[in-house]
Amino acid sequence: MARVVVDVMLKPEILDPQGQAVVNALPRLGVSNVRSVRIGKRIEIDFAGDADLDRAKDIANRLLANPVIEDFALRVEADTTDAAGDAGEDAR
Repeated sequence: MARVVVDVMLKPEILDPQGQAVVNALPRLGVSNVRSVRIGKRIEIDFAGDADLDRAKDIANRLLANPVIEDFALRVEADTTDAAGDAGEDAR
């Protein structure tokens, strides 16, 4: 199995009210050195065979991202399942 990850972010010139809300809440959590936060989406596309970046790009262009206000980046992610078939550890 091959996985392509699509990261979708608002374009830099587009205001991000959700990111601004996070920045405004951080001082209440004792965090004062964060200048900005941008919120985006991570989409994982699992292909049955080899990773198909051209197909993933077409999917992102046509369905996953709004090209007027969003940019996206693609990358192939290495298989992170262990021998038992469990996913790698969560970063939390």
